[in-house]
Amino acid sequence: MALSLNFLTVFALLSAVVGLFTFAPYIRDIFSLKTTPHSYSWLIWATLQITGAIAMFNSNAGWGITPLVLGAALCVSVFLLSLKYGTKNITRFDAICLASALAVFCFYLVTKEALVSVILVSVIDVIGFLPTFRKAYEEPYSETVSTYVLSAVADGLALGALSSFSLTTTLYLFTLIVVDSACSIMILRRRHKLRRV
Repeated sequence: MALSLNFLTVFALLSAVVGLFTFAPYIRDIFSLKTTPHSYSWLIWATLQITGAIAMFNSNAGWGITPLVLGAALCVSVFLLSLKYGTKNITRFDAICLASALAVFCFYLVTKEALVSVILVSVIDVIGFLPTFRKAYEEPYSETVSTYVLSAVADGLALGALSSFSLTTTLYLFTLIVVDSACSIMILRRRHKLRRV
């Protein structure tokens, strides 16, 4: 049992370390005005990660919530920076995504339905990613691609830190891996295409 606990702890610590390195270049690029975060996306992600972490914790995910807790804190930090340094390209769709994220958070607080909340969090995370995905497609150099690559790695390590595996504990992490990977690939392909023009 001790070996199993140590194994989970190692994965959680690795995930946390990668998570910290994920945000370092992004925050550096914000201050150097290379990256312009989309404020609604970062507030959506902070809200969803808080909701997902609480639901997963109550479903015995154990150390697997470590990157979500850390990620939520860092998402809040980027959101606050985005108020000054972020894009002003906010659409009605962005507002709908934010309202949906806040609705899921309230839904979980009232119902305590972990599985339903995690499914909603996963779906809304994908939808909430669309404003940043749209911005990154139009302006691929306005995003720090390493942030999305390392986020996918950190969430993959978090899967290895889970105390129990179920749809409730794995779905959101898996969703984050897919979305971050897709965004990374899209940014790199768009940059490559723009360099050839």
